[in-house]
Amino acid sequence: MEQQSNYRKVATQEALKGTFDTCLLLYSGGLDTSVMLKWIGETYQADVVALTIDLGQTADDLEAIRQKALDLGARDAIVYDARDEFADVLLTEAIKANADYQDGYALSTPLGRVAISRVAVKIARKHGLKVIAHGATGKGNDQVRFESYITTLAPDIKIIAPVREWGMGRQEEIAYAEKHNIPVVQKKDKPYSYDENMWGNTGEGGEVENPKLIPPLENILQWCNVPEKAPDEPQLLKIGFEQGKPVSLDGEIMKLSALIKRCNAIGAKHAVGVFHLIEDRLVGLKVRGIYENPAATILIEAHRKLEKLVSTREENELKRFMDTKWAYLTYAAKWYDPVMYHIHAYINSQNKKVTGTVTVRLYKGNVTVVALESPYSLFDENLATFERDATFNQNAAAGFIEIYNLAQKTAFNVYDFEKELYHN
Repeated sequence: MEQQSNYRKVATQEALKGTFDTCLLLYSGGLDTSVMLKWIGETYQADVVALTIDLGQTADDLEAIRQKALDLGARDAIVYDARDEFADVLLTEAIKANADYQDGYALSTPLGRVAISRVAVKIARKHGLKVIAHGATGKGNDQVRFESYITTLAPDIKIIAPVREWGMGRQEEIAYAEKHNIPVVQKKDKPYSYDENMWGNTGEGGEVENPKLIPPLENILQWCNVPEKAPDEPQLLKIGFEQGKPVSLDGEIMKLSALIKRCNAIGAKHAVGVFHLIEDRLVGLKVRGIYENPAATILIEAHRKLEKLVSTREENELKRFMDTKWAYLTYAAKWYDPVMYHIHAYINSQNKKVTGTVTVRLYKGNVTVVALESPYSLFDENLATFERDATFNQNAAAGFIEIYNLAQKTAFNVYDFEKELYHN
């Protein structure tokens, strides 16, 4: 297939044909990257080194993906294990920031793009490669993330984005794959596309695309039960935190990547963490996706409630603003903007006292925090109790009410808003 004639390279980071003989391809083994591995050879007359990064995705046989790349003509195929790096650095920050973009998205893909970009630059440097190819489309966010991060970390490296160049739609790609004997999972009767790592799984395509259609979840979900098939009995989990980071599950100390894996399995069984999200993309499109993030939903809800217990109202109000800003900047390819370092400094400062144990109840798609304890809890039973021996000085309450209500009482008696509100 020839390069689409109406596509013109105008950005300085885009590599031109004839300027390189080998490129590093970020290879997932899915439809887009499998097609482009062959397409790059045909269009650019260049060899391909395929890089597959293990971020804890469960649906993939990484050795089979490596072999598939070699079978399709890759000069070399590399699998890089980044699971602990991803969990201990990026996902730790995500939990502390209560990661949530637009009501339910725990930002698995944006965080994964940070990790992939860092590894890609490292491998490109190691192998002396100056061009990196990615599988993001010209209508999506990932092109912005990959190209922003890679060129920030390595300004001398150039980019090619075959999906942006060739202009094929999903059905044309499937036809191209069939014509060239490229094995892919997607079929015309099940055209869903997925992006998965240990923090979540995103499903797009088919009925998911159009918000007026009801997505058939039983055909789409790869991790989670639908609520109707979840167990009829609830399950309790005890999660231990130290300075905002989950460190134990039901009393067992474990590294974060293992804890996330365990929570994913348990949460998926109980249909936890499935979201239909109407998403505002960076490029201005309004799209819908189906998100599965059971572990993220469990851990963030537990963290949020523990953080609330040990923080003052003013801290919690400012933290919500910081979390919202953090989520948007993470989504919007701004991980390396200096403001993120300042936001992380605040978030990590507040999380120094987010230590304790949280008990959550999982049932039919719901996560409910049912018990919390912390050495830094701001709950004082002697003050809060309704029993007779409470140490709260109720004699001071009346004077507090008089001063507290002074502004409202004065304003109301100057102008009767009640009359205007009820049209009396």
